[in-house]
Amino acid sequence: MRLFTLLLLLSLTVNPIFGQSGTKHRVIILSDIDADPDDTQSMVRLLLYSNELDIRGLVATTSCWHKTMVNPESIKRVIQAYGKVQPNLVKHDPAFPPVDKLLALVKQGRPEYGMSGVGKGKDSEGSEWIIRELQANDERPLWIPVWGGANTLAQALYTLEKKESKKEFKRLLAKLRVYTISDQDDSGIWLRNNYPELFFIVSPGDDYGSATWSAINSFVKGISNETISNNWLAGNIQQGHGPLGAVYPDVAWGMEGDTPSWLNLIPNGLSDPEHPEWGGWGGRYAYYLPEFTNRKKGGSGVPFEPETRKIWTDATDGYIPYLHSEYGRNVKKDTASFKDNKVSLWRWRDDFQHDFAARMDWCTLPYGEANHPPVIRLSNPEQITVKSGQGFGLDAIDTIDPDGDSFSFLWFNYPEAGSLEKPISVEGAENAHGAYIIAPKVDKEEIAHFILKVTDKGVPQLSAYKRIIVTIKPE
Repeated sequence: MRLFTLLLLLSLTVNPIFGQSGTKHRVIILSDIDADPDDTQSMVRLLLYSNELDIRGLVATTSCWHKTMVNPESIKRVIQAYGKVQPNLVKHDPAFPPVDKLLALVKQGRPEYGMSGVGKGKDSEGSEWIIRELQANDERPLWIPVWGGANTLAQALYTLEKKESKKEFKRLLAKLRVYTISDQDDSGIWLRNNYPELFFIVSPGDDYGSATWSAINSFVKGISNETISNNWLAGNIQQGHGPLGAVYPDVAWGMEGDTPSWLNLIPNGLSDPEHPEWGGWGGRYAYYLPEFTNRKKGGSGVPFEPETRKIWTDATDGYIPYLHSEYGRNVKKDTASFKDNKVSLWRWRDDFQHDFAARMDWCTLPYGEANHPPVIRLSNPEQITVKSGQGFGLDAIDTIDPDGDSFSFLWFNYPEAGSLEKPISVEGAENAHGAYIIAPKVDKEEIAHFILKVTDKGVPQLSAYKRIIVTIKPE
C-alpha cells in the first residue's frame, strides 16, 4: 500500500490532474485596462488560469471611463511578470503557456469611444483579430468577456456582416458567446439590438451596484468577508508570491469587477458555460426580457433604454450557508438565509478566492509544498433518471486528493438550477461520501440539480465539485 501511494503521488506530480475536464474554452478578452486598477487585478488572475483556458486574444479597448486611449503595454507588463514565474507554474501543470505565446496575443482596438469607433474604415488590429479567430477552422464557441467597452467586437461584426453572405454571417454569429460587465459604452446595447440572436450575458445599463458581477467585491452582512479584505489580498496575493503577485494593484473602487466575466469558463465541475441558468463561480443567469422600470440610471453616460430582446441576465438565488460545527456532525446549516441575484455569485466567493491564493502559491512553491484541489470520482453517472417518489443513492467514495490531504464532502440540492422551486433534502448526513435522496412526487417530468462539493483540509482549503442532474418522471 505504501508503494502504491508513493507511485500515485509521483504520477500526479509528473502529470497533475488539471485541465483534463474536456475541451478548453476559446477566449478573447476586451479590456479597458488602466481605466481602473481592477482590470490589472483580473488580468493577474486570468493568467493563473491560462492552463485551463485557450486564450486567443487580449485586446486593449476604450470605455466610458477611458474614452480616447488604449493601453496594450499594460497588458504586456502583466504578462512579463507572469513570464518570470511561468517556469515554476509548469511544475504544477505543464499546460501553462510560454510568455512569448501570450505576448503575441496582445492587440488593440481604436482609441475612440463607443459607436464613434464603429463604421466604414474603422477596423482595428483588435477587430481584425476577432474576425480572424471567428473564421478559424475551429467549431468551438468563441467567448468574448468584455471588461470595458464593446466597440471592438461591434466593429468586427459590422465588417463581417458587410463582407459575408447572410448564411455565413449567421453561422459565425452563432459561434460567439459574449459576457459584458454591464454597459461601459453605447456599443453594448447596439450589439443586442442589431443582433437579437447573439448569445449575450449582461446586467444591462450602468447601475453597477445592482449587477450580479458586483458580488465579487460586495460587502455582505451576515457572512465573513475576509477573503475580499485588503489584508487578505496583501498576504495571499500581493506580497511574498513573486513578480506576478507584486503587480496586483491595491483596490481603488472595487476588487476585480471584471473577473466574473470568465469564472464560469473554469472547468471545476460546477458550471456549464452553455447553461448560464445552472450557475457557478461567475454567478447564475436567466434568459428573459428585463423590465425597464426595475432599472436605475448610473452616472457613466452610457445609454439608458429598454432592452428589445431577451438576454441572459440577473437571476435570484436563495441560499443558507453551511457552517463548521465544533462538536458532532461536522457541518450544520446557518440560521441566516439570503436571497437576491448577487447571492448566485458570492455564495462561491471563499472557494474561488482560496483557489486563487493556491495558484498564487504555485508561482513560487514546488509541487510538494503547495496545495491542489481534490479530484472527485463519482460511482454514479452525472445524469440519472428516477421515478416520482423513488429513493436513489449518490456516491463518491473513490475521490482522492493529489497532496494526500484529508477532505470533506457536502451534498446539496440547487433548486434554482432545476425546475422545482422547493429544495430537496438529503436524507441523513449530507457530509458523508454517499448521499441518499428521495425524489419528490411529481405530476410531470421535472429536473433537479444536486451539487457535490469536496473540500480538502490543506492550506488554503480548496474545493472541487460535481453536478448530478436528476430527471424525475411521474408514475
